[in-house]
Amino acid sequence: MGTETEAKFYVCDLAAVQSRLEKLGARLLQPRSLETNLRFDLPDGSLRQGGRVLRLRQDGSARLTYKGPSEVVEGVQNRPEIEVEVGDFDTAHRLLESLGYRVVATYEKYRQVYSLELEYGGLHVFLDELPYGDFVEIEGETVEVVIAAAKQLGLDPKAAIPVSYLALFESLSAERGYDPSKLTFTALAGLSPQPEHLHIRAADG
Repeated sequence: MGTETEAKFYVCDLAAVQSRLEKLGARLLQPRSLETNLRFDLPDGSLRQGGRVLRLRQDGSARLTYKGPSEVVEGVQNRPEIEVEVGDFDTAHRLLESLGYRVVATYEKYRQVYSLELEYGGLHVFLDELPYGDFVEIEGETVEVVIAAAKQLGLDPKAAIPVSYLALFESLSAERGYDPSKLTFTALAGLSPQPEHLHIRAADG
């Protein structure tokens, strides 16, 4: 079992962050591509109630991920994570449903992935475009590395968002009447939620 240590930030200018990454010598690992994610739970909702996540993701490959309960330190989430690549997205979907799991949410994003080596350690930076806005996610070995990298990218560490993209959307849906199980570009076509509706602020503002 590995550990995920990451922080996410809402940004107004994703291209500016990308430019800073490239000036720092970041290496592009994955060009912009569409991700489709399925979040699973048992009928009694026990995974969510226990702070656990079971996710099936499709982009260039298909991956099944388990995440345990998270600890948040200065806006940075630290949680156990197990991830495996699976041969076929649809087959893995059917397998999970046969075991009694059900899809509780579908969400999409466009993502670019960069690898960045700095004097205090290596990390990954994800540039994410969601139906309700643009975000940067930084993943490193320690909380200190993640915070230091955020500062070098011109992001305010105090603006880190300590919850998942789905949790943000659930809050938005409760206030504005969206379907919380469908965070997709089709479902939110023509809608333009603002940061204040999400109760967050831009880290680059």
